[in-house]
Amino acid sequence: MMASSRGEDASKDALRNGYITACDGLSSRIRKRMDSELLVHLINLSELRRAHVLLGYVPYRGEVDCMPVMEDALSRGVAVGLPKATNDERSLRFVRVDSLSHLRRGPRGFLEPHPRHSEPLDTNDRESVCLVPGLVFDARGYRIGYGAGYYDNFLRWYPGLKVGVARSLQVSGSPLPIEAHDVPVDTLVSDAAIWQCRREHDLA
Repeated sequence: MMASSRGEDASKDALRNGYITACDGLSSRIRKRMDSELLVHLINLSELRRAHVLLGYVPYRGEVDCMPVMEDALSRGVAVGLPKATNDERSLRFVRVDSLSHLRRGPRGFLEPHPRHSEPLDTNDRESVCLVPGLVFDARGYRIGYGAGYYDNFLRWYPGLKVGVARSLQVSGSPLPIEAHDVPVDTLVSDAAIWQCRREHDLA
């Protein structure tokens, strides 16, 4: 059910805080095991292996580190892009990188590609894949992030495959509260399973 009330905002905030606490409580050993299993699923995802372009991200606040997946893509000649925040539009633009070693802290505190080692990347390729982080996802592909709205604004017009990335404890067994501007991912990859959310969303 779509909603945009302050009650839904409060519900999202409660979920957000709960999942932050749960993720922070993971031991380094369990986190490493989960992430290792997740990356095996992700790197072997057939849609990703066929992609012409891979839009990745730099992990923030304990998000799954997908750098090995991006390194593999670079080694296969795939165009790899990393996001930079655009404060004026509250969205993301992706720049192409040839190496993941040239990063610097951006204005919002995130690591971003250094301007000297990156160039604008066309994100209109339907054969591209975008890796989407989040605090929690549901089986339909809807997500709750940190609340800034950058990914929702970008994904609204992005034509490629949207792949959510989350540990199994970040997959909700119940539908998340959603609003009109929320955009679901097409596929969700965790350490435990791969969900084809596009099918779930179409059947809902």
